Amino acid sequence: MKMSVFISSGLFSDLFYKQPLFSRSIFLTVFIGLLAISSALAEFLEDGEAASMEGAKSFFLKKEYSLSKPYHGSWDFGGTTLITSEYVRMTSDTASQSGSVWCTTPVTMRNWEAHLHFRVHGSASNLFGDGFAFWYVDPSNRFAGPVFGNQDQFRGLGVFFDTYSNHNGPHSHDHPYISAMVSNGSHSYDHDRDGTHSQLAGCTAKFRNRDHDTLAAISYVDNVLTVSTDIDNKGMWQRCLRVTNVRLPTHFIFGASAMTGDLSDNHDLLSIKIYEVDYPKRSSDIRDLTTDYRNIEPSAEASEPEREHVDQPVPSRWNGFRIFLLILFSLIGIAAVIVGLYFYYTKQEENRKRFY
Repeated sequence: MKMSVFISSGLFSDLFYKQPLFSRSIFLTVFIGLLAISSALAEFLEDGEAASMEGAKSFFLKKEYSLSKPYHGSWDFGGTTLITSEYVRMTSDTASQSGSVWCTTPVTMRNWEAHLHFRVHGSASNLFGDGFAFWYVDPSNRFAGPVFGNQDQFRGLGVFFDTYSNHNGPHSHDHPYISAMVSNGSHSYDHDRDGTHSQLAGCTAKFRNRDHDTLAAISYVDNVLTVSTDIDNKGMWQRCLRVTNVRLPTHFIFGASAMTGDLSDNHDLLSIKIYEVDYPKRSSDIRDLTTDYRNIEPSAEASEPEREHVDQPVPSRWNGFRIFLLILFSLIGIAAVIVGLYFYYTKQEENRKRFY
C-alpha cells in the first residue's frame, strides 16, 4: 500500500505568499512536518501489510520428516549417537566424538520450516566445543567428516551452531555463533576460520549451558532463508539471519550432526519438527510451472568475501610437562656434578694429608 501527498504548485504558492513573513516560516514548518508524517505513515502501512502476510502463513506438521519422542520412525543414527527416553545425544562431554541423525525420507515440499529443540551443555566453563549442525543436503552427503561431524564439500544447506572460536584470521563476532552456508559440492568449510569466509550470514547466540529450553527455527520459503532463535525463554522468535535468493532443490534430506575434538560438550536433540509452509502468493510469486525443482543446483547470491587462509601455528613440543622434566633433570645433573666434585676434592685432600 502506498500513500502519496499531492499539492499543486499554484495552490501552495497562493497559500504561502499571502502569509506574513513570520507566518510563512510557521507554514513551511507545518508543511514539512505533514510530509514527514505522511511518509512515515506510508512505511508503517507497508510494514503492517508485510507483517500480515507473514502472519497469514499456514504451517502443517510433517511427521514423516520429524524427530520426536520416542525417537522412532524414518531416522538413522550414526557414530557416537545415544538414544534415551528424553533426548538424542549426538556427543557426550568426552573428547574426539562424532555423532549424527538422518531422516531417510527425501523432502518433496518446496517451502518448509524446521524447529529444533536442543541443548548444548558441559562441565567446562571456559574451554568447550566444538558444536553441532543442521543439514538439508543431498542424500549421498551423509558420511562422517570434519564439518561438525559431517563430510566437507556437501551439496545443500548447513546451519552451524559453533561453540568454539578457532579465530584463525580476523572476524568480529563472539561465540557461540550461528551461521549458514550453501554449497554445490565444490566449496569447503574451513574450520580454522570458523567458516566465516563462506557463510551467508550469522549471529552471536549464547545458547550453551542455559537452564531453560533453547530453540531454533530454520525457514526456507520462496527462496528466502531465515534463521531465528528463542534462547532467552521469552516464548518468541528473534531473528538471527535472513538471506534472499537462496536456491535449494527438493528431494534432499534433513539431518543433524555434532563433533568434539580436544574440547567437548554434550550435544542433545530433544526434537526436530518439520513443517510445510503455505502462504498467500502475490502475482510476482508465480513461478514457471515447468521448472524441475528436483534438479536445480544449490546456490546463493550472497556470501562473505574470501580472505587469505592463515595456517595454524604448530604447537611447540616443549610443553609445560617437558619443560618441568628438563629443569628437574638439569638440577639433578648439577647436583650430581657438585656431589662428584665434593668427593673428588675430599679424596684429594685426604691424599695430600697422608703425604705429610
